[in-house]
Amino acid sequence: MPEIPIMPAMLYLASASPRRQELLRQVGIPFETLPSGIEETLQPGESPLEYVRRVAADKARQVYRQVVEQRLPRHPVLGADTEVVMEGDILGKPRDRAHATAILRRLSGNSHTVLTAISVVTAAGEFDAVSESRVTFATIPEAALYDYVQTGEADDKAGAYAIQGRAALFIARLEGSFSGVMGLPLYELSETLKRAGIEP
Repeated sequence: MPEIPIMPAMLYLASASPRRQELLRQVGIPFETLPSGIEETLQPGESPLEYVRRVAADKARQVYRQVVEQRLPRHPVLGADTEVVMEGDILGKPRDRAHATAILRRLSGNSHTVLTAISVVTAAGEFDAVSESRVTFATIPEAALYDYVQTGEADDKAGAYAIQGRAALFIARLEGSFSGVMGLPLYELSETLKRAGIEP
């Protein structure tokens, strides 16, 4: 198999996530945001791991098709998906603040898994990776839980919390990748880009 030539990184990010944009800026990878807009729906019989891998790949493929159709420069496309999983259930993003409160009550005093899948689509093929982290929450007093939800930080967050924000006060233990829990595992991204022939 011929060796893939190494090229400088310039990515299309198939996401509107401010957290993923912040992480790419943190490590100096230039990018342009092109959200995929795909439906994120769990399919019957699909495991959480299968789900995050499929959604990340679907996002990247959708945007790569858009790049080809619109005759844009064919930079690699990065798709990602993050899910909080507890006892086999994908907790998802809260529908409203009452739902956010219910999710956080379930996480309080317990451990859960955070899965983040990434997919890089290039002219040479598709390259992917998954980061799996274990997060343990301390028991959250009801008043603190209420105050946290009212800040709005839980809105539109997988598992109703942001590890890089006020929710850091709830986390007693993290085994795995901080950036993966935040939404984009930087070590796995670097290794995946290298496999795709891209120098991060």
